[in-house]
Amino acid sequence: METERQVPTADRPSPRGYGIPEGDEGLLPWEHVAERMEAAKNYWIATTDPAGRPHARPVWGAWLDLRLYFGGGGQTLWARSLRVNPYVSAHLDSSEEAVILEGPVSRLEEHDDPELVERVKDVYEAKYDMRHPAPFWVLEPAVAYAWTEFPRTVTRWRFG
Repeated sequence: METERQVPTADRPSPRGYGIPEGDEGLLPWEHVAERMEAAKNYWIATTDPAGRPHARPVWGAWLDLRLYFGGGGQTLWARSLRVNPYVSAHLDSSEEAVILEGPVSRLEEHDDPELVERVKDVYEAKYDMRHPAPFWVLEPAVAYAWTEFPRTVTRWRFG
């Protein structure tokens, strides 16, 4: 399961009419995202249920190796939804200093990679004072967005 990931490079998204600059001035460094993801206590996960309706919930999680690991009951609506459509949008609580990740998720079971599972449990224990049991959902971001001053610092990172 565990593979090396390269830190993505930054550029600008190009929605029209929002005043997002075209040049590189004001782009945020990747460390901005990594630090906030690591420090966050809550992560909002948005899924699409089997009928196509949006569904968003806060979850606890662990940011490790450029991936977000999060757990939750297997019978929750969002977990059932991920079994049908394994893509999420995840973001942090702040919209003023936004961090948004989008991409596919997979399931990490205890037997898939016991060493990685223990590392994820270690992060949970340090952050939440409890050792969350496997399995975990794993978001491997395809794209990330962040800003601290909209629209001046809007930055997009694309993963290879």
